[in-house]
Amino acid sequence: MMISKLSLPRRTFLRGMGATLALPLLDAMVPAFAAVANAAAKPAMRLGFFYVPNGIQLVNWLPTIEGPNFDFKSILQPLAPFRDHLTVVSGLSNPAEMLDDGGGAHTRPHTMWLSGVRPRRTMGGDIQAGPSIDQLAAEELGKETPLRSLGLALEPNFLVGNCETGFSCTYMNTFSWRNATTPMPLENNPRVVFERLFGDGGSGAARLAEIRTEHSILDSVLGDISRLEGTLGQSDRRTVDAYLESVRDVERRLQKTEERTRLAPDAPLEGPLGIPNTFREYAELMFDLQFLAYQADVTRVVSFQIARELSSRAYPEVGVEESHHDVSHHQNNPERMTKNSRINAYHISLFGRLVEKMKATPDGDGSLLDHSILMFGAGLGDGDQHSPFNLPVALLGHGCGQLKGGTHLKYPLDTPMMNLGVTLLEKVGVPGQQVGTSTGTLSDL
Repeated sequence: MMISKLSLPRRTFLRGMGATLALPLLDAMVPAFAAVANAAAKPAMRLGFFYVPNGIQLVNWLPTIEGPNFDFKSILQPLAPFRDHLTVVSGLSNPAEMLDDGGGAHTRPHTMWLSGVRPRRTMGGDIQAGPSIDQLAAEELGKETPLRSLGLALEPNFLVGNCETGFSCTYMNTFSWRNATTPMPLENNPRVVFERLFGDGGSGAARLAEIRTEHSILDSVLGDISRLEGTLGQSDRRTVDAYLESVRDVERRLQKTEERTRLAPDAPLEGPLGIPNTFREYAELMFDLQFLAYQADVTRVVSFQIARELSSRAYPEVGVEESHHDVSHHQNNPERMTKNSRINAYHISLFGRLVEKMKATPDGDGSLLDHSILMFGAGLGDGDQHSPFNLPVALLGHGCGQLKGGTHLKYPLDTPMMNLGVTLLEKVGVPGQQVGTSTGTLSDL
């Protein structure tokens, strides 16, 4: 085992049998960076996109006040502690989705969310949409990271065939597209994600055997950890200890779930093991994996599908036994509108837990949240009407000084959603793009 420091800035790894751990930014790395770049350490920009289906109950989402003194409706309330880092954007639309009634009332707005490109209606292999802004950003932000981008999902990603009125299920499986014909897969198994972040490959059988030993990947790098910490200052040692404990905590939760799955009567004999029993446990585990990926700078771009369009998931934990899709078609029934709002607020609260962790985590001259732009939203505004107008958008973070935060920006309803996409690309260092139906950038953002 050895500690290897690559020529790239901030690239220090702990290597062991079956493990490769990138470390977070440490004070000790700054002089080495500065010697190469002849400047102080520049924080890395992180970008994240979080999708929820079936629209959002806008009456309980949209602030009634524009500007810095905006109010928090019930759905946005979980983000109130982060007001200074929050930019609410309203008025954006993807109206090209409504040019005719050719079906795909959920498929089209989902695919267009980050691309502004109407998907081709097909059930076959000739799928076509357009590059999405997460992948356009990854072309630049992924140059210095082990993973160009990371795609995550909390529902199955293997549906095939016809999912909605002649549209391929491929369009439902992901909102992330590398180019017009290449959809990016979203991984829904936390063990696979963990191995992608910290493992070094190996056969499925070998990994399964290792899981059953209940050993930690950290065991193989203990010597490196000890030698490294002997050279660090007190602040850096605390940072490393906290990071490694976070890795171990996620690993323990994975092992607990996998053991429970393995002992179940219908447990699979091989392949990825176990997804947590409860949605909250599952979501928190996947959000924590994303957090670790950002903290260690394994990737700077994450696309996270909290649920797919037409999702039939029920949320009994918040008092909703019916499917999400059903209650989103509330027809102005107060009880169904309340239940729909509960689901929306629940999704936001799970996202807010990630925001809280990023705000509390130092990163160079600020926090992870200071150096990030996280976009939470949906491809539909009013889900009851399948409306692609007034799409809900919440931006969290200061984006390395590119976003001021603390405001509600309201634009005319005919403003293309992809004007926001082009604006975000400029802020992360990818200027001069024309994406889907974009007509320019957003002022004041």
